[in-house]
Amino acid sequence: MNKLVIAMLLSCVCFSVQAGTQQEKMKTCNADAKAKALAGDERKAFMKQCLSAEGASSGLTAQQEKMKTCNADAKTKALKGDERKAFMKSCLSAS
Repeated sequence: MNKLVIAMLLSCVCFSVQAGTQQEKMKTCNADAKAKALAGDERKAFMKQCLSAEGASSGLTAQQEKMKTCNADAKTKALKGDERKAFMKSCLSAS
C-alpha cells in the first residue's frame, strides 16, 4: 500500500514538473514571438516550431530559459539603463 502511495506521489510530482516546463516553454515562445513582432500565419508557424520537439531541444537550463524570457520581455517593453536593470533583477528573482 505504501509503495502505491509513493508511486502516485512521484507521478504527480513528475507531471507537475513537466507542466511547469511546458508553461515556461510557452512563455518563452510567446515572448520571442512578441519581441520579433510576429503576427498571423508567421506567428503560428513560429509558435509551432518553437513548441515542437525541435524547439524544445535547445539544451538550455531552466535559468537560461528564464534569462531568455526576461530579456525578451525587457526588449518588448523597450527598457534601458536602470529601468532595464531593475526589471531584470525582479524578473529573474521571481519564481
